[in-house]
Amino acid sequence: MMKIYVDPGHGGSDPGAQGNGLKEKDITLDIARRIRNLLTNNYTNADVRMSRTGDSTKSLNERTNEANSWGADYYLSIHCNSFNGSAQGYEDYIHSSLSDSSTTARYQDIMHSEITKVNQLRNRGQKKANFHVLRETTMSALLTENGFIDNDHDAKLMRDPSWRQTVAQGHVNGLAKAFNLKRKKEDGTLYKVVAGSFQSKENAEKRESHLQSNGIESFIEAVTMSGERWYRVQAGAFSNRNNAEAQLEKVKNAGVEDAFITAVN
Repeated sequence: MMKIYVDPGHGGSDPGAQGNGLKEKDITLDIARRIRNLLTNNYTNADVRMSRTGDSTKSLNERTNEANSWGADYYLSIHCNSFNGSAQGYEDYIHSSLSDSSTTARYQDIMHSEITKVNQLRNRGQKKANFHVLRETTMSALLTENGFIDNDHDAKLMRDPSWRQTVAQGHVNGLAKAFNLKRKKEDGTLYKVVAGSFQSKENAEKRESHLQSNGIESFIEAVTMSGERWYRVQAGAFSNRNNAEAQLEKVKNAGVEDAFITAVN
């Protein structure tokens, strides 16, 4: 079992970087939750622990001590950047003491490649720094900076839940490749819980926001039906029909009566 410690940067009394009406702590938590869900729903050998699952305050020491005592195999810290409004793009970091041929650097190569394939951000490259979470962890660690929150272009993307889902998927693609994660029932039926389909993206975002406020993770998927573009709100995908039914009930209890399950082979 691969033990992956996912650390959404900042939180609680520490908002992190701010700009364009957004706070880093909120963006990092959302992406990290999506990473966790993708890993736990789709892979058999990924054990995920998060430094925080809500808007709580947690010191850097607490985060690294927890990962170390748990015996994590990999530490993944999710962040956003800020500078002067004009800087933009994605970059990631390993500790400055490590060589380019180290195991951690090899993992960085894979992660960087997979994330930058999908994130629609300027590629600022692979870097090294003496950050606490990179220095004090006893396992390989990577810190990703997913755009500049004070840059108009990057902030517009950050605001989009489907972009955050894509970024999470990019991280997961990297983890799966780096650590040979095994997919669940690759050829089996996948049961998707659909919590509404809308022709208006704004309405889909309202539905997603409603679900999130009720503690239900979801994302928006653009689909074309009969030549028209629809925005479908998906609230989970399961290889087990019973798990999908349980999620459907949860969604309906949150007031979403038009939710349904679709089976994909």
